[in-house]
Amino acid sequence: MHPPVRLVAIDVDGTLLPTFSQAVSARTAQALRAAQDAGITVAIATGRRTAYTVPLLEGLGLRADMPLITSNGAVTRTLGGDAIDRCHLEARVARGICGLARSFGTVVFTFDRPGRGELVLEDLPQAEGQISLWVEANRNAIEVVVPLEKALPDGEDPIQGMATGSIEKMKKAETALRASEWQAHCECVRTEYPARDLSILDLLPPGVSKGWALERLALRLGVDRKETMAIGDNWNDVEMLEWAAQGVLMGNAAMELRTMAKMRGWKQARPNDEDGVAVVLERLVAQQKAVAGVEVKL
Repeated sequence: MHPPVRLVAIDVDGTLLPTFSQAVSARTAQALRAAQDAGITVAIATGRRTAYTVPLLEGLGLRADMPLITSNGAVTRTLGGDAIDRCHLEARVARGICGLARSFGTVVFTFDRPGRGELVLEDLPQAEGQISLWVEANRNAIEVVVPLEKALPDGEDPIQGMATGSIEKMKKAETALRASEWQAHCECVRTEYPARDLSILDLLPPGVSKGWALERLALRLGVDRKETMAIGDNWNDVEMLEWAAQGVLMGNAAMELRTMAKMRGWKQARPNDEDGVAVVLERLVAQQKAVAGVEVKL
């Protein structure tokens, strides 16, 4: 029997958001607010960078101190913009990765700075062909540098790198990176979208993941892993689902992940298009109220 949940970390794409939508549903927004009102710390844990995450949550009536784990764990800030945690990928490692990864697809590096140059790539037409919606949403932050290595001199350490292309190409890219001299200096985290034959390979500082960041956040908040829930749908959520004692996999996750969930004791939520996150949070709030009611009677 797990103790009541005090901290819940929620992925964004394929989890918090409905498919092909950039807006949180009314029911899910209400569930997020209700969870916060019940004393549960609700954290977002996403592969998106902070500037690409905040607009989704603005105007929903959420607390300014809501933690946002972004860039797959490399940066943690509050919704109000206060810094909590951050980690960098060494520039020399990033330069080495460029030469290896560019043959497999588009390569992008993210810097923790506002405005143009926060995202750097060298082939905009190729990126527009593969991730056109992402390019359009982030165009004001993108700077084109050719070759990409010029954007990565010593001392200009990015937060993370990203390679994107077809699922098959990104699997090959991951294999090549794990077999390279950079393997010990870089963490590879893969996300897949089979319906679009699109895969993203995030390149992070060693040891960094959503699970790593969630553990550090829980320690900062004084929350035990048994009091922590994680909700996700993709491969880059596995580490946080494993670290949290109460893992919840979305019903729209790939079959391989759903099989993994059964083996590892993760619960399964309804799909993202059926407000799966809201259902989970509503149940948590009801449980909190029931426990509080028993305590008052006692």
